[in-house]
Amino acid sequence: MSPSSDTSESPRPDAAGWEPRDPTLPRPPAPDHPPRSAPPARRGPARRLFTLLLKLFLLGVLLLAGALAAGYLLIDIPPANAAARAQANVFLYRDGTPLARGGQVNRENVRLDRIPLPVRHAVLAAEDRDFHTSRAVDPKAMLRAAWHTLTGKGRQSGSTITQQYVKNYYLGQEQTLTRKAREFFIAIKLERAATKEEILQGYLNTSYFGRNAYGLQAAARAYYGKDVERLGTAEGAYLAALLKAPSAYDVTTRPENRATAVARWHYVLDGMVKEGWLTRAERSAARFPDPLPASSAGGLSGLSGQRGYLVKAVEQYLTGQGVLDREALDTGGYRITTTLDRAKQDALVRAVEDRVIDRLDPENNPADRYVRVGAAAVEPAGGHVLALYGGVDYTRQYVNNATRRDYQVGSTFKPFVLTAAVQHGARTQYGEPITPHTLYDGTNRRPVEGWNGGPYDPANEDDASYGEIPVGTATDLSVNAVYAQMAVDVGPARVRHTAVALGLPGSTPDLTASPSIALGPATASVLDMARAYATLAAHGKRGPYRLVAAVTKDGEAVALPRGDLRQVVGREAADTTTAVLRSVVESGTGTAARAAGRPAAGKTGTAEDDKAAWFAGYTPELATVVALMGQDPATGRQEPLYGALGLPRVNGGGPPAEIWARFTRDALAGTAPKEFDLRLMPGVEPLPDAPPAPEAQDGWGTPGEGRTIEAGAAAEPGTGTGPAAEAGAAAAAGPPGTAAEPVTPPGDGVTGGEDMAAGEGVAVGPPPAGTARPGQ
Repeated sequence: MSPSSDTSESPRPDAAGWEPRDPTLPRPPAPDHPPRSAPPARRGPARRLFTLLLKLFLLGVLLLAGALAAGYLLIDIPPANAAARAQANVFLYRDGTPLARGGQVNRENVRLDRIPLPVRHAVLAAEDRDFHTSRAVDPKAMLRAAWHTLTGKGRQSGSTITQQYVKNYYLGQEQTLTRKAREFFIAIKLERAATKEEILQGYLNTSYFGRNAYGLQAAARAYYGKDVERLGTAEGAYLAALLKAPSAYDVTTRPENRATAVARWHYVLDGMVKEGWLTRAERSAARFPDPLPASSAGGLSGLSGQRGYLVKAVEQYLTGQGVLDREALDTGGYRITTTLDRAKQDALVRAVEDRVIDRLDPENNPADRYVRVGAAAVEPAGGHVLALYGGVDYTRQYVNNATRRDYQVGSTFKPFVLTAAVQHGARTQYGEPITPHTLYDGTNRRPVEGWNGGPYDPANEDDASYGEIPVGTATDLSVNAVYAQMAVDVGPARVRHTAVALGLPGSTPDLTASPSIALGPATASVLDMARAYATLAAHGKRGPYRLVAAVTKDGEAVALPRGDLRQVVGREAADTTTAVLRSVVESGTGTAARAAGRPAAGKTGTAEDDKAAWFAGYTPELATVVALMGQDPATGRQEPLYGALGLPRVNGGGPPAEIWARFTRDALAGTAPKEFDLRLMPGVEPLPDAPPAPEAQDGWGTPGEGRTIEAGAAAEPGTGTGPAAEAGAAAAAGPPGTAAEPVTPPGDGVTGGEDMAAGEGVAVGPPPAGTARPGQ
């Protein structure tokens, strides 16, 4: 039997739950429990992957939704960053033309209404044409930018203007996912907290345009030398084009990129046409507006030349007067209109350069290394400071020679003694009223009488003796013996009081009420002296001096000190002094000032060893003080000016008076000369008019010709050497004198406010009862 037969014919062994069945018989009934189902068909790999991805997607959506919710709840709008708040302070001349820009960040915030509408439209055409209708964030743009970046089609930000503003104002420029996430949520919240106009204004004030210019106003000045209000459409389109790549699109510094920059400019204008913001005719007429060279347009941000001196003087004025504190100034954003006159400022610089700076030869003449010049011009009618000269260059000599208080004023102080004498109706020790005609003993080293302090016998310059000499002539010749005695006769305290009333700060170093006060040991600044002489020119009237005319921030005015002119000394006292000082210019030590070609009054002053030489003078319209100072640039020590400028000695009637004359002539050019209207004390005859001024020549004021070397400030007691001059020789070389060693002062700048110490700003009162006083 074959195996197959055995298998088919042999009965199958019994198995649990199975028995043979005849297919012709009906199916048996189903058992009580269902049979086991067959296993499902196995799923393919693609279906498993799809299921996994679907689950991951749903999980991602849930996580993203949670993250968005958490981010929105947890991230608030932060305070603005310090860099975004910082602005420049803009300094302007009195006519509104730019003077300088100070501060670490070159930014000046402006209101949106100051920016011309076409300029705003140009920015929108360049950066976000749907700004006014779209949301704060644009997810599609962000995804598109990411895709372009990943596929190498160029890096794009995908940020709206709102997001860019958030980055500039609240965050920073770092390229991180954390910063981008914060930017996203802050932008969404900011859209609900601020209007579109506020956001656009912030964006335009914080965006970087290159050339260290932040914001449209700074950019307008940096590229076109004008304020944003004056920008044209084409100029605005170029500034808008710069936002994409500020450094690369500056066609003056990167001329190789000019074609790309111009193409971007066309793109902006075409976008304006597409949005209906510019007509096709206007578009066709537009021409590419080449910007100014970077050096000439952006120069105002530096402090070179005179700008540094002027800015620092203005800042000291504002803090000293209590207008702004240092922190506010450092924060910036102030638009400060000064009282400085641009034409007169330029004239003062030219005068100093012509009469001193251009004549210096420090390589061949060591004394020329010591020469420093300071000058200040004040308008008598209102006390406005019109011009300042602080030094050769603020970046080379940072100490402001116009405001420093460490050089003795010398004989330029003597007119204050005469003013005090007339104001108080003072008399000599012998009971004679003090007038310009009163005789005094001008003997060298004559001890003063009537002084209860220690012995004091000041020397006249070069130990010259004059015998009896009128006060007027003693003023022409700066006779120390006469003025020391006059100070005692008037009362040193009254002299000090009068000087402070005229304009010297009560805190002036060495302004001591003693007989030596008359000889000028006080170390007032050039500006201080200009203020005091301006009071004499204004017939004894003075108000708070002004260096700032207006201050605004974000369009809002900042309050400034106010005060009208007041009669601080009697008119007859001031005018009588003026009459005497006219004689100094006409025939005394200040004849070089006649080259101004105008009626003038003034006084020279020279310190011991030629360490400083002064000329203080005025016309009815302008009071100006000029000083040459000697200082070692290496050690800062005061040094004599012997031999400087090729002169044996430097005195107030030399270069200082020449600078004064040149400046006064140019500053008042085009205006008719004005005569002094003087009201003199009784018994003083009006002086004759000044003789015709000499014609200005190339060599006018030749050193050593027609000038007098006069007495300087003397200590108690003083000494002097040198040839004596003959009394009464007013037009010849006068008697030189000696001065005390200058006292090194603690400060260097404009003091704060109107110093009320010792009667500052208060009119000098009447003389004591029983003292004769001239009528007014």
